[in-house]
Amino acid sequence: MDLIEEIARYRQLSSEELKAKIRAVKTRLGEKLVILGHHYQRDDIVELSDFRGDSFKLSKIASEQEKAEYIVFCGVHFMAESAAILAREGQKVFIPDTRAGCPMADMADISDVEQAWEQIAKATDIKKVVPIAYVNSDAELKAFCGRNNGACCTSSNADKLFKWAFSFAEKVFFFPDEHLGRNTSRRLGISEQELLLYQPELNLGGAEPSQIQKAKVILWNGYCHVHTFFKTEDVVKARKEFPSAKIIVHPETPREVVELVDATGSTEQIIKYVESQPQGSTIVVGTEIHLVERLAKQEKGRHNVYPLARSACPNMYKINLANLAITLERIEQAEKNWVNQVIVPEPIRSQAREALQRMLKYG
Repeated sequence: MDLIEEIARYRQLSSEELKAKIRAVKTRLGEKLVILGHHYQRDDIVELSDFRGDSFKLSKIASEQEKAEYIVFCGVHFMAESAAILAREGQKVFIPDTRAGCPMADMADISDVEQAWEQIAKATDIKKVVPIAYVNSDAELKAFCGRNNGACCTSSNADKLFKWAFSFAEKVFFFPDEHLGRNTSRRLGISEQELLLYQPELNLGGAEPSQIQKAKVILWNGYCHVHTFFKTEDVVKARKEFPSAKIIVHPETPREVVELVDATGSTEQIIKYVESQPQGSTIVVGTEIHLVERLAKQEKGRHNVYPLARSACPNMYKINLANLAITLERIEQAEKNWVNQVIVPEPIRSQAREALQRMLKYG
């Protein structure tokens, strides 16, 4: 039976039948198998995951599983790539659906970034510029940072990586998310006048050489559609509906929204923020709806948790019980029958690993 026929057959099974298949493989493989579930996954996937977290936390956890031979990442493709980059020798990484991509990560490809780097070098001393790639990026971009004395960052440690870069350089070239870079700069006291939005479709990013020379942070023109969904009017509405509520959003949210809320934080930081509020608090959360709804269930009776607006990641939703069950059963069957394995070739893997290791060291 080919994969397409198998997927069609599995889609006819009930959720409980699929869960039983998944649990059976987990039992047979034991410590050889680790399933990672991102916070934005649907509840039934999170339920069957061995670990839950944000993208880099899960990749780091995977690399620490000494007995694990198979890592199945229930998230989007760049996350599975990070796990493959950090994986131990002999470990194999899989994703249940290879179509689960990230539009923001796709907004910066290696050819555009390399061309931008060359153009920036014509306008200023490139030795004084440090490239920093958000982990929500392709492996080739991480590798670019690795071989150009740069690093990666997460939404929780971007401040530290910016400070590290400025300890020996004058400028940061940050990609692919404009808003994380802008909000991080704001927290570090960098003014709007010191920021430059680089538009890759234009010559020199649409800037003059003098603007490149004056800029302290050069931001790539990319964004996360999940978090740019939140608008200032959503905050105004929430303030009227819940006058005593605390509002927290992810730092991928536009700056004008961030300026109106009580706090910003990464996925993990949002969870900790909600859990740390006094009993009976009302918290309005601006991030992916699956996480917000899960927090609302978990905190029921202790806190009231509401979404700032309903924003979903359709790529995360591509991971389901059917393709997870098929992936696990194919892993168990035979090496020649692998499906959806994520492989990062050399030298990209070693260069990207260097950028991620700098992040671990300085972040």
